[in-house]
Amino acid sequence: MSNYGVASKPLLQCLRQSYGKSISIASLQSARSFQTTAVSHEEAQTEDTAAAAAAKPEPFYKTPDPSLVSSPRLEKRLIRSGVALVGSRRRRAALQGSENLPFELLPYQCFQEARKVLQADREEKLKSISREQARIERLQALTDEQAGGANVKRSKLGSMEKHLNNLKVWADINDPLIKRTFEDGEGDMNLPIYRHLANEKWRKYQHKIIVQRITQMKVIPDVLPHCDPVVDVKLYFNRKIVQPGAFVDSKISMSTPKLNVQSFEAGEKLVTIAVVNPDIPNVETNGFDYQCHYLAVNIPISPTNTQVDLADLAEGAEVLLPWLPPAAQKGSPYHRLPLFIMEQKDNKPLDAEAIKARGLAREDLRLRTLQTRHKLTPIGAHLFRTQWDENTDEVMNELGMEIAGFELRRKRSEALPYKRRNPASFR
Repeated sequence: MSNYGVASKPLLQCLRQSYGKSISIASLQSARSFQTTAVSHEEAQTEDTAAAAAAKPEPFYKTPDPSLVSSPRLEKRLIRSGVALVGSRRRRAALQGSENLPFELLPYQCFQEARKVLQADREEKLKSISREQARIERLQALTDEQAGGANVKRSKLGSMEKHLNNLKVWADINDPLIKRTFEDGEGDMNLPIYRHLANEKWRKYQHKIIVQRITQMKVIPDVLPHCDPVVDVKLYFNRKIVQPGAFVDSKISMSTPKLNVQSFEAGEKLVTIAVVNPDIPNVETNGFDYQCHYLAVNIPISPTNTQVDLADLAEGAEVLLPWLPPAAQKGSPYHRLPLFIMEQKDNKPLDAEAIKARGLAREDLRLRTLQTRHKLTPIGAHLFRTQWDENTDEVMNELGMEIAGFELRRKRSEALPYKRRNPASFR
């Protein structure tokens, strides 16, 4: 050992006793090689900072992993930042202390034996799928007379295709890898199994919420006589999701909303989107009128094409009435703004010019009349509400509404004779 090594040995032992075993000899020695040029103070400080950052990783709470986080506070932070969580909280908590093994290679004998049983069942379902596809091809090869008529052939094909789709779902419904992929949000909506799982998850909660809102707030039958939602509709203002039935500030609703329409059936559909306000006060009749805030036709949606920007629609769609921001007059009850997704018959495009030629106007537009005339089927709905707030008068002035600054007051009813104070008949 050289002289400088012998001299520094007591110093190293003293430092180890003072700071514990976390300090090593390598960390106390300089990592820089010898060179002839002098080292500036800034360069030395930069190298020391980089070495410290490389040696000490950032804490988990600063950069949480969406596949491992289990704290509700960190989960909310990731969701607010737009990062989707992976799987359930229970699974993320279990993965924090487990080894990073592939899911299909977990060393559990019962698990592997169960996978063998499921694989054998899937092979049987695949054989049934092949037989059903052969039956459909044979029926399609027959003429209408040989099949017993066009209606009979169409009915048989429909039932057989439905059974084939169910077989495809049953073949993968018990696969743990399929369920894990769906929980991670990575499922391909082109496959029947992922559409089936997404539909089941939606109907457990969100479907019940929207049905309760549109029936409890009398949207059905005030706007439409009936609506059984079969597509999931999410509404956004400035990237902020609006829960069904929530109040939206008049300043926020100035911007045109965006939709996420998730269909659970294969194929593309042409739909009509309408937003109607049934709560416009009418002082003359002492009642309420209808007003259309948005109307567009021929909008394509599919299980994979879910984003719908009402301000910038896809090619082929046409806006008949652009977005009109809602504004509730002071003194009036809150306004309901229901949004309906209506499927067009046989997925055929509507003639927008013909609809305009019939005298289309925002005021007193009855959605049920439009539905009956063009044979539209409501398949999705959403609802938000608006009321007078501190920004409503400013919104009305920007829209050029003459009712800005006016307040509605309830008409005082005349009291009955026996309730009047000192009536003339008692004198």
